[in-house]
Amino acid sequence: MALHPTRNDLSAKTRGKVTELLNARLADAVDLASQVKQAHWNVKGPHFIGLHELFDAIHGVVNGQVDELAERITALGGVATGTVAAVARASTLSAYPLTITRGADHLDALAKALAAYGAGLRKAIGGAGKAGDDVTADLFTGMTGDIDKQLWLVEAHLLADS
Repeated sequence: MALHPTRNDLSAKTRGKVTELLNARLADAVDLASQVKQAHWNVKGPHFIGLHELFDAIHGVVNGQVDELAERITALGGVATGTVAAVARASTLSAYPLTITRGADHLDALAKALAAYGAGLRKAIGGAGKAGDDVTADLFTGMTGDIDKQLWLVEAHLLADS
């Protein structure tokens, strides 16, 4: 995909490689945001309100990352590809089970999705650094820490049921 002109001093080659990394993580982030909302809307059971609110808070974190990723892409002269169709083609996350309602099942599904997204971010840190963009590597690093925290919150609920 062609880059838009910018006065950013990173080379076009670096910006191209990094926008590919960013768009890959953007697809996962948009998918993850929709998965968290799926859980938020459909959770049932004795811990409904706590999980409903937890899932909404996680969605806020992930949705913030969606915006950060897209804005970094465009700042580098790239095009953020975050439409539903583009995300469906590009996301590396497993499909979210649409028939679950129990809180524990949603927690398990979200823990898997958060872990996969976090692993993708962690891998992207090195890719951005290798491409020569320490700013994007730092962005990925911060996002990974935020996702690790959300995973911890979800897993803490799962461990309570053990």
